[in-house]
Amino acid sequence: MTRQLELPSYKEQSPEVRERFERIYQRPVELDVSGIGKTFNTPQGSVTALRDINFQVHRREFVCVLGSSGCGKSTLIRILAGLETPSTGEVILEGKPVSGPGPDRGMVFQGYTLFPWLTVKSNVMFGLRMSGKSDANAESEARLWIELVGLSKFEDAYPHQLSGGMKQRVAIARALANQPRILLMDEPFGALDAQTRAQMQAYLLQIWQNVEATMLFITHDLDEAIYLADRILVLRANPGEVEEIIEVPVPRPRSLDQFLTPEFLATKQRVEELIHPKKDAADDKLPMLRFTKVGDEVM
Repeated sequence: MTRQLELPSYKEQSPEVRERFERIYQRPVELDVSGIGKTFNTPQGSVTALRDINFQVHRREFVCVLGSSGCGKSTLIRILAGLETPSTGEVILEGKPVSGPGPDRGMVFQGYTLFPWLTVKSNVMFGLRMSGKSDANAESEARLWIELVGLSKFEDAYPHQLSGGMKQRVAIARALANQPRILLMDEPFGALDAQTRAQMQAYLLQIWQNVEATMLFITHDLDEAIYLADRILVLRANPGEVEEIIEVPVPRPRSLDQFLTPEFLATKQRVEELIHPKKDAADDKLPMLRFTKVGDEVM
């Protein structure tokens, strides 16, 4: 008989982790989200995507937003980016209301949003030029950001010559080049294979350690959220509401070896409970049409 592993409470924290959170909460609040709701009007009537979302993010904190499909994660990050207008509530960034896109927020999408006709260097220079920098200054600054993401050897390459992970590193460099206060990331590694995704997660943590930016990262991957985040904002679906905000008890610096630690597994178990609550077994059965001979069983 298999013995189930007894896990600690996900709320238990080592002194090291507890001290880290005390330091985080002493930092200024960078992002204040208050009473955010979003309703869409459709031919079938109004649909509430988000309802009464409230949370704060402190300077240089790493927060992941996690939830099942349809919980409004992407709608939320578009509101934070100023690409959507909330139906209710407000977003305050560094004491100023968010009313549209701005250079104080960088955005990285799941798709590769690079300009295919521009080289890596020119892609990173694009925003710097738009902000009024001379070509010489834009080029020198772009090279620094390209070096930060480890792509100096590819600065003259075009996007079609890069792997998926490399393209996303360029997108991160381009988003950071204008030195935003907060970097918003909407499932940026969702299209990558498992090995490349793990590499990109490690790269992102290294980059975060070396920039003056707060991170807000949307994901549907439980392991990714626990590995990256200081705190995880778990959303329930239909409509999207804050289910719980979890302080991740896994110490930093993070490594792949921690995926099997009691702290990691306890946190994953709790997130699983929130996102995939237990149902009656009958609820999971689909109405089935049979397309094979009776008696030809696979079970």
